[in-house]
Amino acid sequence: MRTDQPKMIYLKDYQAPEYLIDETHLTFELFEDHSLVHAQLVMRRNPERAQLAQGGALPPLVLDGQLLELLSVKLADAELTPQDYQLTSDSLTVQPASESFTLDTSVKIHPETNTALEGLYKSSGMFCTQCEAEGFRKITYYLDRPDVMSKFTTTVSANKQAFPILLSNGNLIAAGPSEEEGRHWATWEDPFKKPAYLFALVAGDLWCIEDTFTTMTDRKVTLRIFVEPENVDKCQHAMDSLKKSMRWDEEVYGREYDLDIFMIVAVNDFNMGAMENKGLNIFNSSAVLARAETATDAAHQRVEAIVAHEYFHNWSGNRVTCRDWFQLSLKEGFTVFRDSGFSADMNSATVKRIQDVAYLRTHQFAEDAGPMAHAVRPDSFIEISNFYTLTVYEKGAEVVGMIHTLLGVEGFRKGTDLFFERHDGQAVTCDDFIKAMEDANGVDFTQFKRWYSQAGTPRLAVTESYDTDAKTYSLTFRQSAPTTPGQPGEQKLPFVIPVAMGLLDAEGQELPLRLQGEAPAVNTSRVLSVTEAEQTFTFVDIAEQPLPSLLRGFSAPVKLSFPYNRDQLMFLMQHDSDGFNRWDAGQQLSVQVLQDMIAQHQKGEPLVMDQRLITALHTVLSDESLDQAMVAEMLSLPGEAYLIEISEVADVDAIHAAREFARQQLADNLSDALWKRYQTNRELSKQTPYVAASEHFARRTLQNIALSYLMLTGKPEVLAAAIDQFDTADNMTERLTALAVLVNSPFDAEKAKALEVFAENFKDNALVMDQWFSVQAGSTLPGGLERVKALMQHPAFTMKNPNKVRALIGAFAGQNLINFHAADGSGYRFLANLVIELNGFNPQIASRQLAPLTRWRKYDSARQALMKAELERILASGPLSPDVYEVVSKSLA
Repeated sequence: MRTDQPKMIYLKDYQAPEYLIDETHLTFELFEDHSLVHAQLVMRRNPERAQLAQGGALPPLVLDGQLLELLSVKLADAELTPQDYQLTSDSLTVQPASESFTLDTSVKIHPETNTALEGLYKSSGMFCTQCEAEGFRKITYYLDRPDVMSKFTTTVSANKQAFPILLSNGNLIAAGPSEEEGRHWATWEDPFKKPAYLFALVAGDLWCIEDTFTTMTDRKVTLRIFVEPENVDKCQHAMDSLKKSMRWDEEVYGREYDLDIFMIVAVNDFNMGAMENKGLNIFNSSAVLARAETATDAAHQRVEAIVAHEYFHNWSGNRVTCRDWFQLSLKEGFTVFRDSGFSADMNSATVKRIQDVAYLRTHQFAEDAGPMAHAVRPDSFIEISNFYTLTVYEKGAEVVGMIHTLLGVEGFRKGTDLFFERHDGQAVTCDDFIKAMEDANGVDFTQFKRWYSQAGTPRLAVTESYDTDAKTYSLTFRQSAPTTPGQPGEQKLPFVIPVAMGLLDAEGQELPLRLQGEAPAVNTSRVLSVTEAEQTFTFVDIAEQPLPSLLRGFSAPVKLSFPYNRDQLMFLMQHDSDGFNRWDAGQQLSVQVLQDMIAQHQKGEPLVMDQRLITALHTVLSDESLDQAMVAEMLSLPGEAYLIEISEVADVDAIHAAREFARQQLADNLSDALWKRYQTNRELSKQTPYVAASEHFARRTLQNIALSYLMLTGKPEVLAAAIDQFDTADNMTERLTALAVLVNSPFDAEKAKALEVFAENFKDNALVMDQWFSVQAGSTLPGGLERVKALMQHPAFTMKNPNKVRALIGAFAGQNLINFHAADGSGYRFLANLVIELNGFNPQIASRQLAPLTRWRKYDSARQALMKAELERILASGPLSPDVYEVVSKSLA
C-alpha cells in the first residue's frame, strides 16, 4: 500500500529493456506457512540498447520485486553481500561485470496470506498464480515486463499428500519423490519463449478429466481439465468447448496447437475470468464448471466463449505478445474478435451480434463518456490493472472487426497469416498488426489507426436527399468526436468509419446499389467508407424514395442518428434483411416510446404508451418462422442502464417508472400470445432432455422472457406455472428464472419458500449460491439495500472471494439502479464503505466496484453532490492502492 501519490506511466516514455533473459530456471519449495523461490536467470545485454549506448560502462540491472524477503543473491556464481546490491520495496539493483552473465536469487514469500490474488497465492487450499499484468514480481526478482521473453524451466516441490498434483507451463520432463520424507517434485519445460506474465504454477489435491485432440498435422495432444474432486462431473462442457475451439482455430485461422499437452485448472478465488498462461490456463471456476442442474444456458455459453478466448490466446497473445501494456488490445481486442466469431459460428450469429452490441452500447459507451475514458491504446496509466477495460477489450474487438469489414474475409485472413508469420516469438505493437494488414493487402491504414489513439465514441449524423427527376438518392454523413480527458473534441481528426448499408423500396425489397461513376450495380448491400468530417454518397438509378438501412451488423462502434419516424422503424422491423438492423429498429422504436413516457412522468402526467410498439411486438411474437432467440431479443426492452447512458441528465426515477409501465402494458396486451408461447415451449422442455445447443437455448430463452412478462399480470395460473417450473425443472436456466420472477413478484409467501428451498438445495455449491445472491440483489422492489446488507451476513458470503463480491455488491450497484440511486444517497455510502474495505486487501476488485460512482456527472444535481462526496471520502480515507487512487482521482478531476 502506498502513502505517496502514485506515478503516471506514459507510452511516449517507452524504452527497450537494458538486459534480456534467455533462460529462466525456477525452483519452488511450497510449505503451509511460507514458500521459497530460487531463480536462476541466464542474461545478456540487449543488443538494441548496447548499440544506442555505443560503449561505456554497463548500466545497472534493475529487477522488479514486491513483498519479497531476499535470502541470497549470486552474480556470475559469486555470492553478493548487501553492500553489493541496492534493495528497495519495489526493486533489486545489481551491477553486472560482463555483457552475458547468470543471476541467482532466493526469496521467501507468503502465498497463504496473499489476499490480493496476484502472484502466487492459495485458493481453497490450492497454490495457484495470477501474473498478468505485474504479478510475477511478487514471486521473484525479475524483469517483469512483456517485452522480455524467456524460455522457462520450472521445478515444484510440495507435500505429496496435500498437493499430489504439481503443474506448470509446457511439457512435463521429470518427476519423483523428494529426499525429504513425504514430499515430491515435478519439472516442467516450456520450449517457447514467453514473458513472465504468462508464467503459471498450480499445486493441489485435484482430479481431472482427460481427452485428446488430433491436430491438422495429425499430432495427438493430451487435454486435461483439473478441478476439486466434487466438481469433476461439471467439466465435460468445457472439454467439448475446448475441442471445438481447437478445430475452429485451425479451420478459420490456420492456427495449430504447439505443445504435447493443454491444461485448464479451475480456481475458486480469482480476480478475472481466466488467464491464458502458456499451456496451463487458470480459470475462475465460474468459467469452467457447467452442468444442466447447476449452470444456466448463459453460463454454458459463457464457458464456451471463455474457453475459446483463452485457447485462442495461444497465438494471439502468447506466440505473439504485446511489447508493452499500452498495446494490451493487440492481444485482447484481437482475441475478443476471434472468440466472438467462434461463438457466432457455434450459435446464432445474429443473436450473438445483438448481445455484443447491446453490451457495448450500454457499458463501453458509458466508459467512453466517463472520467476513465481512454483510447484503445492509452497514452498513460497509473495502474495497468485499471486498463483491463471494455474499451481495450470490446471496443478493441470492434476496431479489429472494422478491419475485417474493410478487407473482407480473404483479405483479413491474409493479414493475420502474415502477422503470425512475421512476428512469431516476438513482443510487438498495434502498429505491427496494422502493418501486416496493410502489407498483405496493399492498402494504407494510416488514417484508420486513429481508432487506436483517439478516445470517445464518434457520432455519425446522417441526412438524406432524393431527386425524383434524376432518380438519385444521396446520403450525407457528418462525423464528430466528443471531448474526452486530455483530448479536446475539436482537435480530433476524422475516423475511417465503414458503414454497411442497403436501401429498401416501398415493398421492402432491396435495391441494387450503384454510386455515381460506377458500373451497373449487382449488390443490394455494400460498405461505404466514411473518411471525411462531412461526406456525401449519391446512388443512381433509384426509381423511388427508398428507406435506408444503415450500419448493418453494427459495422462501426459509433452513435448513429438518422431521422427515422416510428412508422419507418416498424417497416424496418418487418422487412430489413439484416437481422441486427431489424432488432435495432425495434430498439430505436422502444427508446422513442420510452422517452415519451419519461417526459410524461417528469411533467406529472399520466403515462400513455404508443400502441405501435405493442402492435410491432405482437407481430414479432406471433411469427413462428422467426428464430426464437431473435424473438426473445426483440421482446427485451432497452435496459435502464442504456436509457441512463443516452440521457443528457439521467432521471433514474422517471426511467424506472416508464420502463416498468411499458413492461406492464406489454404483459397485459400480449398476454394471450405470451401464454401460448410459454406453454408450448415449457411442454417441450418437459418432454426433451437438457441439451446445451443453440436451438434449445433459443427455446428456453423465449419461454423464460414470456414467463417474466406474464408474471406481471398477476394471474393465478401464471403463479402456478412459475412454481411448477421452479419445482420440476431439470435445469438451472428454468429454475433460476422461475426464482427470479417470484422474487420480483408481490407473492411474499411463495417467494420466501422458493428462496429457502433453493438455498437448502444448493448450499454446498458456491457458484449456484452466487446466482441466489444476484437474483435478490437485482430485485428492484423497495428495500433493496437492506436486503443486500442482510445477505452479507449469510454464511455463504465472504468479501474475500471476488465472485461473491461481484454477485452481491456488483449486481446491486450495477443492475439495481432504482435502489442503488436512492435519493438519500444510502446506496452510494454503502458502496464507498465497501470500496474502502476492499482497498485494504484486494485493490483490483476495489477499483472495479467503483465504476457506478465514477459516472456522477450523469445525474441530477442532488445525486451528483452525494456521489461526489463519497468519492471525496474514499480519497480522504487513508492510504489508497494505485488501483483505487487512479479511478477516484480521475473521477474527481
